[in-house]
Amino acid sequence: MALDGILLNCILAELEDKIIGGRIDRVYQPERDEIHIVIRQNNQDRKLLISASPNYPRIHLTKTQKSNPITPPVFCMVLRKHLLGGRIIGIEQPHFERILILSVEARDELGDLSVKRLIVEIMGRHSNIILVDDKDLIIDSIKRIGEGISRLRQVLPGSSYSFPPSQNKHNPLIQDEITLKSILGMSLDSKRAARIIFDSFTGVSRVTAQEIVYRAEIDNTKVQSSTEDSYLGEGLFHSFLDFFEAVKRMDYRPTILKDESGRPLDIFPFPFYQFPADLEEHYNSISIALDTFFETRDRIERIRQRTSNISKILNTNLSRVQKKRGILLDEYEKAKNADKYKLFGELILANLYQIPDGLDKVELVNYYDSDGKPIEIPLDERKTPSQNAQDFYKKYNKAKNALVMIKKQLKDADDEIQYLETQLDNLEKCTEEIEIQEIQQELAEEGYIKLRSKRKQPKGSIKSKPYHFISSDGFDIYVGKNNTQNDRLTLRTAEPNDLWLHTKEIPGSHVVVKSQGQRIPNTTLLEAGILAAYYSKAKDSSNVPVDYCPRKNVRKPNGAKPGMVIYDNYKTMYVTPSEDVVNRLKRI
Repeated sequence: MALDGILLNCILAELEDKIIGGRIDRVYQPERDEIHIVIRQNNQDRKLLISASPNYPRIHLTKTQKSNPITPPVFCMVLRKHLLGGRIIGIEQPHFERILILSVEARDELGDLSVKRLIVEIMGRHSNIILVDDKDLIIDSIKRIGEGISRLRQVLPGSSYSFPPSQNKHNPLIQDEITLKSILGMSLDSKRAARIIFDSFTGVSRVTAQEIVYRAEIDNTKVQSSTEDSYLGEGLFHSFLDFFEAVKRMDYRPTILKDESGRPLDIFPFPFYQFPADLEEHYNSISIALDTFFETRDRIERIRQRTSNISKILNTNLSRVQKKRGILLDEYEKAKNADKYKLFGELILANLYQIPDGLDKVELVNYYDSDGKPIEIPLDERKTPSQNAQDFYKKYNKAKNALVMIKKQLKDADDEIQYLETQLDNLEKCTEEIEIQEIQQELAEEGYIKLRSKRKQPKGSIKSKPYHFISSDGFDIYVGKNNTQNDRLTLRTAEPNDLWLHTKEIPGSHVVVKSQGQRIPNTTLLEAGILAAYYSKAKDSSNVPVDYCPRKNVRKPNGAKPGMVIYDNYKTMYVTPSEDVVNRLKRI
């Protein structure tokens, strides 16, 4: 996200309305490069967040709560000394740069009124928060910049404040027609046009320049290289003027751009037409939009990190079980030959007195074979024929017992593989931290991970909620996101005559359609089946088998793992997962 001069101007418009005339009550510094200022205006407290983070520098009103260090940092103490009790008398954005200046009128140590300025520079890794006095001398800054860091511009207490070096760009709000046309009217294609705008005007990010070009309806042809192309040049000129007329009027409509998964990608002062309208979400307040943007990104990032760690544990265990299963299959193939050892023993005993001692093999007629073909039997020449027969019986009994154990171990391995694959599928559906915590708690109880605290959630604590859809016919459809939700949804929430669905022998969500005593229409049945397939490991497949039956036909065996159930008297339908259908269904 690039917080350019236009978006900063949008923030300025809101701050002028919300905090001008307000009194500074409290100042905190929860992060190394972030301060929070509580401002009292019109009997209402507003918190101003100012961040000089190299990744996401910004300034806006916020409702986020962060813990503060026990000992306030030095810069925080300096701000408290000079700004507490002061009144905000003005906010400006000089030269349409990525800089906001808050003027604060406060009393000094002698009780005299003086004006301090808090300068917020939003410039990527060079961002800073600087406090200066009425003579433009720097009192302090959140980042001190000495000569060892920059020879061009030092930011140190006691030195004079100077603006960051100019890039010789033009202010887009005050350009005359001749200058503007001379800049825009050069020979260039659409990509070059966006580059020229970005390089020539202050406060314009690359995506904003691309939007201005997009609104001019230029298609990779030349903008203006001759008389014939003058119309395209005029189009870019008018697009530029119209865009910045909206900025001058402060005709803002804050907009968040999201990807198809809902992850916020960027934020704009108003809708940008170059992106699909259904991926843009509009807000009445830029501060609310920024709060939402960063809270959502932080939450998604935290979820991504936590699911990544759990996924690594699950995949490690899955590899272990799959390797164990491979070994068991090899042993099973060997153990399947148990009947051969029994046959060898019986044939030796039947011909005991015809077999001399000291042979290493013998060929006998296999009277179990319909054709009576002879069979060669290996012998231990150090043992008598009787002893060899007994050895074969021992091998038979051992292999027969091993076969029983191996079959049981193979079933356990298959169940564990299914469980781990189900958990991996559940992780992909997590949208809230509480859902990850439920998976962590379950994995700890199953012995896969160790939690620092073994305490279970107290009764009455907040529980995660499954997806809730409304079918085209108005029926409620619930989709579990993890095993805890699946068990709760199937075994507690669902009524006996509600419809239950699950992908056949494929890890996925439990789906319940609330029947309310009515017959469930085929349209709702199909939509529920598509949801079951979409929220399963077969999401990207076609003709996915989905079993369905009344909830009363579903039960959980004693000792079964979370999310595991058995069911009978069911039917199977085949559906192809469709994201369009899922998005079309109303979600609550």
